[in-house]
Amino acid sequence: MRTQRRYLVELLTALGLIAAPFILPHLGFAPNTVNRILVWGLFGIGFDILFGYTGLLSFGQSAFYGTGGFVAAYLLTRAGFPNVFLALIIGMIAAAVVGYLVGLIALRRTGIYFAMITVAIAEVFYFVEFNPLADFTGGENGLPGVPTPSFNLGFTTLHFTTGWSLYQFLAVCYFVGIVIALRVVRSPVGMIMSAIRENPLRAQAVGHNVHGYKLTAFVIAAAYAGFAGGLLGVLQAFMPPDAFLFETSGQLVMQTAIGGIGTLFGPLLGAAVWLFLQDFLQSALGLGAAWKLVLGTVFVLLVTFLRRGIIGGLKDLYVLATGGRRSAEKDDAASLSDFDGAPGSVAPMAPHKREGDRAGGPILQARGLTKRYGGLLANSDIDFTVNHGELRGVIGPNGAGKSTFFKMLTCEVAPTAGTILFEGRDITGKSVTDACQLGLTKSYQVNQLFTQLTVRENLTVAVLADLRGKFKLDLFRDPDSIPGLREQVEHTMQLVRLAGRPDTKVSNLAYGEKRRLEIGLALATSPSLLLLDEPLAGMSPQERVETVKLLKSVAQGRTMIVIDHDMDALFELVGRVTVLQEGRVLVEGTPDEIKANPAVQEAYLGGVLE
Repeated sequence: MRTQRRYLVELLTALGLIAAPFILPHLGFAPNTVNRILVWGLFGIGFDILFGYTGLLSFGQSAFYGTGGFVAAYLLTRAGFPNVFLALIIGMIAAAVVGYLVGLIALRRTGIYFAMITVAIAEVFYFVEFNPLADFTGGENGLPGVPTPSFNLGFTTLHFTTGWSLYQFLAVCYFVGIVIALRVVRSPVGMIMSAIRENPLRAQAVGHNVHGYKLTAFVIAAAYAGFAGGLLGVLQAFMPPDAFLFETSGQLVMQTAIGGIGTLFGPLLGAAVWLFLQDFLQSALGLGAAWKLVLGTVFVLLVTFLRRGIIGGLKDLYVLATGGRRSAEKDDAASLSDFDGAPGSVAPMAPHKREGDRAGGPILQARGLTKRYGGLLANSDIDFTVNHGELRGVIGPNGAGKSTFFKMLTCEVAPTAGTILFEGRDITGKSVTDACQLGLTKSYQVNQLFTQLTVRENLTVAVLADLRGKFKLDLFRDPDSIPGLREQVEHTMQLVRLAGRPDTKVSNLAYGEKRRLEIGLALATSPSLLLLDEPLAGMSPQERVETVKLLKSVAQGRTMIVIDHDMDALFELVGRVTVLQEGRVLVEGTPDEIKANPAVQEAYLGGVLE
């Protein structure tokens, strides 16, 4: 059923492209307008993978649009290259290579800084096209005389000239482009890209090479832009210099927002609205240059009242019409039923054996661990050893340096001095991704989840890092074909008692469910050493009791370090406790020894520990 639904999208796309020449003329669409819509739609597919699926807003796509277009046009007009389609492929490859090089620079920054770098890069490419490379690009004159494609089949030759004839070639190109994009976003890589969009820091913490996947999305977007740029030259029989304009990138962003971000088809629908209104306002109403004012107003209204674009609005209407509220109530009932299940009834997954793992002795050793932030000393000269199979608690008053200590142990923060050994390996200075791949991971005090993904998708992202490693370009692979993936995800959902909520968005979960999922994300990577940062924070008394039972079950065959302010729960759970005060180790011992220690009572609990 799931496979049939997937192919249904491709089938409906093909039927729509076949029907378009028979329907759109009656709606006032000229052939040239429809062809331009296809080019912009193809251009937008790559941008939507970059922005809608990976969360990277680029205003520099015109640089790759122009690069691919001018490389293809130069081959076909100046170099005498005979094959139009092959020239388009070469232009696409050139744009992808440029995208890779630009991405290495631009992706060093995030957020607004990344967006501004892409703007600057687009301006640089526009300047280069008009000046140093004017002999190759034609400068402000562009490159005229770009031929249309033809294919010699032996018994006949297919010529695609203009109008509806050229539409056939463009429609096939668009269909291939959308099929490839659908495969990409449904692949493990596509799922990881969606996770990066939601929470790049957590995607990194579960073991994914976030920079590598961002760069992949950037290159894919550049390749789509380059191929679409080549089609622009074919469509107009002329490669215009305005392909490099910042306005081109801005129009692409607006069209995607109008149609619906993160849908792949949004850019096509947005281009149809944009170009139809442009032609209608200019020709039918005779507004001349004022069409931009009217179209800008339409854009503001659309994004104001349809924040997820036209396709997003249609999806919301569909959910409303098909009883989405009743479905949510069923989820709630399933969740309550699942919560009443017996904790520990599901056997925990054994940690995966990794190369270099040892059966006994110390699993983690920290020597002289120190962290300074300017003049502030957060941790000072900490020696800390945890043995295989041990359950260690870490306590201390607020400001004792517990969170910083945990961050150093998981390689989120590099120590100012000292060393960290995990399974005998020196991991000091490694990335949090590498630490997770070695089998050391943690849950967070403040939930770090992929909030717009479902429970199943959240856990799948974590399990993918465990089964595939930190980076793998299986762009066309079905995640269901990965051995053990489904079983590990299902087992983790049962373990944290969320099996009744697999397809619920995380944003719709109750707080206690989110806390259990937070633990589940860490467990899904099958760590040898699990660090839990205040796993009971914010829970009700009943939830605390249930979660302690869950943690006891999880601890079987696994080493754990737990920070929490709930002393009773922590002392019930762990076998040994380390007390931090003012960034230093005050004392270590069993829970009973810690309770009876006068220094702990005085310094940490004010003499009231019983």
